[in-house]
Amino acid sequence: MTRRRRTPDEARAEILTAAAALLADGGVAAVQIRAIAQRVGMTDAGVAHHLGSRDDLLRQLVTYGGRQIAAAVDDALARWRNGGGSLEQLIASLGDAYRGGYAELALGLYQSGWRSRGAALLEPVVSELQRRRHDPSAPISETQVAVAALHQALAFESLFGR
Repeated sequence: MTRRRRTPDEARAEILTAAAALLADGGVAAVQIRAIAQRVGMTDAGVAHHLGSRDDLLRQLVTYGGRQIAAAVDDALARWRNGGGSLEQLIASLGDAYRGGYAELALGLYQSGWRSRGAALLEPVVSELQRRRHDPSAPISETQVAVAALHQALAFESLFGR
């Protein structure tokens, strides 16, 4: 195993990137400290030093994944706002963002009692859809419910299929 010195931030980024790749390749069960350590050229103890236990790692991976999904949502929304994409392409981009194991991971953590404290991931989508409604004075709660249903459908599609 080739080891090299990294800053703590570099090490954390490499560990989370490796964990995300394992998650995408093999699901939550594949995200193991030893497998991550091998991918990044660290010892198991080194990985644990930077991210803690496997449970800590999984929680941080959800946050990392949330940032990745948020970036994908922002990108898709920007293309849609600029006329470079249709609503269907926006929805397809959102679906693509969920494939990679994050829905499985988030569901598993939720079932174990963990709750996200993050911001509303799809709030920019809600705002844009509300702005584009034929009747923008309609209650925003209707748009929020529609986006929540879409979010659930896209997340569960990656788990259970269409």
